[in-house]
Amino acid sequence: MYLPPQFACRDLSVARDIARSYPLAQLVSVDDEGLPFITPLPLHWVEEGPHGVLLGHVAKPNPHARFLRDRPRARVVFQGPQAYMSPRVYADLQRVPTWSYLALHLTVEARFIDAFDDKDRLLKHLIHDHDPAYDPQWRSLPEDYQHKMVNGIHAFELHITDWQCKVKLNQHRPESHAAMLATYEAGNENERALAAWMRRLGLGESN
Repeated sequence: MYLPPQFACRDLSVARDIARSYPLAQLVSVDDEGLPFITPLPLHWVEEGPHGVLLGHVAKPNPHARFLRDRPRARVVFQGPQAYMSPRVYADLQRVPTWSYLALHLTVEARFIDAFDDKDRLLKHLIHDHDPAYDPQWRSLPEDYQHKMVNGIHAFELHITDWQCKVKLNQHRPESHAAMLATYEAGNENERALAAWMRRLGLGESN
């Protein structure tokens, strides 16, 4: 993605937090016609290897699995909070509107998981992320039903080989930070999330 240096984040902990806070990713592969094929899916980040590994799955009928087997290199996109930013945050009137957002783009290498126990372990990671109270119910289901459900998915590890993290919060315009922070803290859910990130990064608190 286009990544001006003032918005480039090289802190892997920030990247992980974006992925864990906004886990519905876009998995992007190339189809047989050379066009992007995109599947939205939740992914679980495991701290393994130099950058990390993402765990996920798609339904058996989804052709994305075949594209990944044929061409294991792919992209994963996580979109964090985003919101409009008004030029009213500037004292200088000669300004224009823009948009604030956090985005994470990962280059990955896919490896498929075929054994039942390994697939089951992957599913339990996702259950723990989103609905841990469901775990006893899953464990109590009949074994043949569990196997039927697990056999209905393609499960995979996505090994992260490279990453770009963009945090676009007007870092290069410190004169706007205090007004931005106040505006976002009084706003909607996305705006309040951006305000929390501004505070985490020390933008606006001392201006």
